[in-house]
Amino acid sequence: MPSWRRMGSGVFRVLVVWSVATATMLVLAGALPDFQLQSDDGDSVTRTAVTAAIGAGAFGLLSALVWPLLVRALLLVPALVLGLLVFFLNGTLLWLALGLIPDNRGDVNPETAVVVAAVMSAASSATSTALAVRDDDAYRRRMSRLAYRRRRRQPAAQAAGPLTPGTVFLQLDGLGHPVLREAVSGDDPLMPTVAAMLRRTHLLTHWTTDWSSQTGASQLGILHGGNHDVPAFRWYEKERGEVMVSNRPTSAAELERRAVRAAGHPGLLSEDGASRGNLFSGGAAQSALVLSVSARRGRHNRSRAGYFAYFSDPANATRTAVSFVAELLREVTQSIRSRVRRQSPRVPRGGLYPFIRAFATVVERDVVVAAVLGDMLSGRRAVYADLVAYDEVAHHSGPRSPDLAQVLRRLDRSVALIAKVARSAPRPYRLVLLSDHGQSQGHTFADAYGLRLEDLVRAGCGLPVPRRARRSPSGAEAREAARAALRRPEGPVDGDEVHVPDSPAEPVVLASGNLGLVSFPDVPGRMSREEIDRRHPALLRTLADHGGIGFVLVWSERHGHLVLGRGGERRLETGEVVGERDPLEPFGPGAAEAVYRVSRFPHVADVMVNSAVDDRGGVHAFEEQIGSHGGLGGEQNQAFLLAPRSLSPAVAEGERLVGAAAVHRVLSRWLSEADAADPVPPGRTPTTRQRVG
Repeated sequence: MPSWRRMGSGVFRVLVVWSVATATMLVLAGALPDFQLQSDDGDSVTRTAVTAAIGAGAFGLLSALVWPLLVRALLLVPALVLGLLVFFLNGTLLWLALGLIPDNRGDVNPETAVVVAAVMSAASSATSTALAVRDDDAYRRRMSRLAYRRRRRQPAAQAAGPLTPGTVFLQLDGLGHPVLREAVSGDDPLMPTVAAMLRRTHLLTHWTTDWSSQTGASQLGILHGGNHDVPAFRWYEKERGEVMVSNRPTSAAELERRAVRAAGHPGLLSEDGASRGNLFSGGAAQSALVLSVSARRGRHNRSRAGYFAYFSDPANATRTAVSFVAELLREVTQSIRSRVRRQSPRVPRGGLYPFIRAFATVVERDVVVAAVLGDMLSGRRAVYADLVAYDEVAHHSGPRSPDLAQVLRRLDRSVALIAKVARSAPRPYRLVLLSDHGQSQGHTFADAYGLRLEDLVRAGCGLPVPRRARRSPSGAEAREAARAALRRPEGPVDGDEVHVPDSPAEPVVLASGNLGLVSFPDVPGRMSREEIDRRHPALLRTLADHGGIGFVLVWSERHGHLVLGRGGERRLETGEVVGERDPLEPFGPGAAEAVYRVSRFPHVADVMVNSAVDDRGGVHAFEEQIGSHGGLGGEQNQAFLLAPRSLSPAVAEGERLVGAAAVHRVLSRWLSEADAADPVPPGRTPTTRQRVG
């Protein structure tokens, strides 16, 4: 767009917002008895209109000048609360603006001031959003100005470094390979930007997750090179008597420490890298919304510092606040429609879930994307960011629900914006899209069979089963991200999330999607099949013979690592199948290797339980999730890599890419290739082809 058109568009936007604010102030002055814009002797209509215009203009100037200072002063306020207080803070600035009107013509009592402030703030915000919320060019220009100010503060040597290509890794959380193929197909694809990339510049590669098909295991392996001893999303560690939960900040920090120690290096992003919206840092010096570092303090590594960079711009804050409210209304509408139509499968979507969804699909998305734009415009070598919107909504609506159409379109817009901003970056960038897992749909285990996995385990152990089942909420990543944003303490491992029995003789039963874990706290180390049979003779057959259970993993004193199922068993060390059928056959090639690997983890549960999978790839989650992941079966194990064709192939033709650690090796190779590429001389602008791979 020519500079004169950009300037004209900006002036037009300012005049429209100013006019609406002035008109709103005039209406309120006429409607509210305790609010006036006239002197005590009265003024003409023209004079009153001028007074309103001055008040509205003062409000706009205060927003531009004082807002960043207010946000910085309130940085210690919970970030999500700060986002929700946008209208109130704008209104406070308006109240101050009334005091700047000449001759004290602006008069309002404190009670009415709150109403005036709220209405004025809503009117100006709605108008500004209507004009700019879809204007990604305006948003891009704001981020460019911010990054330019950052670059001016960089040391000269750093600013003049060689411009070898940088790389942005954008993780579309939970978006499986089959769903992506559908979203980029047809004449009017849901994701037109990604479709164009696939058609012109990028190559799509399928990769298979580990048995634990969830973000904790996948992202730890991708960013740190290994996910050894991460058997599930949550698991019980007997020697410490604690439950590890992948998306709890303390657990994430411990997992990262273990991974760094095992790998012998900090991670994928240790050299001039940035981690945005992830569970783990990848060794990056710059982190925002990263759970493993969310409790740290310091100028550069405070995970919540990314909120200030975003909300310090009132236009960004308005854009996000209005979209947040719209997303709340969208979820309520879609939930009501689902109940009215009696859609099946269906899970409860009330309580805090609408707010969690809005946080994941709006607040976290906007802050993460803004951070990525800033990273590119600052010329960072490597950026890894996670957008969790699809994963969060798919858990409650299903991976192919119509509810996800708008989510996918907005993710595509984020990709388009990142690609567009790369053209203004000081170095060329290669954009790599990937996912950490997919999702498999199906009725929950409780919905399909009328009892939870814990009830079935207790029945097999001869223990009393509660008449009323407790709720097993989703363990989606957005929940702990929102909790961290609110600066709330970590949720309890007992109660709503995990039930740890009072008696150590009773089993601890945990759920990770369609993967269940059963541990006996009073038995040190891993309990053998023979010990379990002596203590609870009916347990293993109760589980293995159940119609909703695909297979059960145990360790046998006689046969080693053993998989049990209906009508047969498989001895993993020898590959021998005993009985009528191989219980792992429905789970496809590679299942035996994946299960055998986990069976050798130090913290594998005494009994690992994977739900059954039907002919269409449907599974039964042991949590309240329509779309689930965490175990084997269906599309949850089918992730993707979408990378520029200028990079070396992820795998040789005919080979399979299996496991998160293998993906780490591929991404590390691509970073090395970028470092070895011909640099663009300092002071020379990279071409469009060089800028975006």
